[in-house]
Amino acid sequence: MHSSSPTTILVTGGAGYIGSHVVLGLCEAGHYPVVLDDLSNGSTKALLPHVPFYEGKTGDAVIFSALLKNHAPKAIIHCAGSVVVSESFEKPLLYYQNNTQEGLVLLNMAQNAGIRHFLFSSTAAVYGHPESLPISETSQTKPISPYGRSKLVLEWALQDLALADPTFRYGCLRYFNVAGADPDMRLGQRGKISTHLIKMAAEAASGKRKTLSIYGTDYQTPDGTCVRDYVHVSDLAQAHLRLLDYLLCGGDSQVLNVGYNQGFSVREIINVMQSLRSFPVEVAPRRRGDPDCLVADATRLHRLLHWQPRYNDIQTICQHALLWEERS
Repeated sequence: MHSSSPTTILVTGGAGYIGSHVVLGLCEAGHYPVVLDDLSNGSTKALLPHVPFYEGKTGDAVIFSALLKNHAPKAIIHCAGSVVVSESFEKPLLYYQNNTQEGLVLLNMAQNAGIRHFLFSSTAAVYGHPESLPISETSQTKPISPYGRSKLVLEWALQDLALADPTFRYGCLRYFNVAGADPDMRLGQRGKISTHLIKMAAEAASGKRKTLSIYGTDYQTPDGTCVRDYVHVSDLAQAHLRLLDYLLCGGDSQVLNVGYNQGFSVREIINVMQSLRSFPVEVAPRRRGDPDCLVADATRLHRLLHWQPRYNDIQTICQHALLWEERS
């Protein structure tokens, strides 16, 4: 696979956790990212000083036309959206608004502007309760939360657009559980609401949180707690770069899982974090929308894009997350 030439890329949600790591990766690869973020869960502290930043909603036509005029992006990496599964049950319309409707408006504006390459941050939540493990891209999509459904609708729209327009190329990356921080501590997870286990465990280990809750201990897993596939955020950023290069060099549209083909239970993660720092743990009721076990089959990502993760080690992921909490 040839590397694409330096290109201007619009990153929505580029001041957020994953988006900011993608922007950093783009800069290091010689591309020219432009960030659009409404800062609802992002932070200006996550912005790189030389990267142009526009504050606003993904579907804001005025901002988008200014962006087009000033920077003429050749591709879009769409990381913006609402991501808290439990909240999506309480505010389903907000999730359809932010994840589906805003995404469709962005896609429509991109289409009208002649932007033919679109990368979408999707999620393993589109699979719901998997019938077998590990989960491959051909596994049935049966999301069990408004969050998962709001993401899947945009996947369908991308698929249909690519069928209608042969010049359009898209990539959907279905993330499993993203964790850790930039190894050089330039970036990490700052979100205003923490719902990810490793982030919350790092907060507890660094004294920012009094106790860590285990949400349910009666799942159909070896120790009764949920099992998840954790992927380091810097490896995830590299997957975006690989897929972007692939599409810009003429590759076909793709839907790809991003994970390590390995699951860890909630208790196992807590044990790893407690081996670094001790902190109190309590058991709380289950949260809605949590499947027992989600483990990725990411064979296609490895084979197609020659993706080689550098931080596929749960101890390293937890260490980076903790170091970030202690420094930020």
